[in-house]
Amino acid sequence: MADDEKDIQVEDKDVEIEKLRGELQAAEDEAEGYLIKLKYLMADFDNYRKQADRQVMARVQAGKAELLLKFLGIRDDYERALDTAKKSSTPEVAAGLEGILKNIDSMLAGEGVRPIEAVGTPFDPSVHDAIAFLARDDVPENSVTAEIRRGYMLSGKVLRPSMVEVARKIVKNSDGANKATA
Repeated sequence: MADDEKDIQVEDKDVEIEKLRGELQAAEDEAEGYLIKLKYLMADFDNYRKQADRQVMARVQAGKAELLLKFLGIRDDYERALDTAKKSSTPEVAAGLEGILKNIDSMLAGEGVRPIEAVGTPFDPSVHDAIAFLARDDVPENSVTAEIRRGYMLSGKVLRPSMVEVARKIVKNSDGANKATA
């Protein structure tokens, strides 16, 4: 009878071991599920952080662009004042004012502001605002003939478009009158 009891005890232990192995497997599967969820949450949080960083940088760039645009208005006023000073002041005063203008330009360049080349280039509506058209035969049609107000780029984007005058061809009518093409 002792052998039968030992066999029953061994069978009970085998059943208990199998039950514990099943519970262990279930716990491992549950832990694996939690680990996968954790990895997804970490990836989602990392994406959220990157998106928040991009949004902050975009706001900083927009604020910087707004401030630099105000500086450009001040620069324009200063340049007009310098032109007036050159006509009515002594050369030393004009030279001193030119030095200050160079400092302003240097500061703007240091912040990434670059002037848009306009005169002699083809008209590009993405960087130029046409405010006048001039009938001319000596330059190609739709080329910029004069820059009324200088435009600027910041980080490859238009900060302020150039205000320009654009050439149009002269078309002779049958009655002999000249008209610019529109």
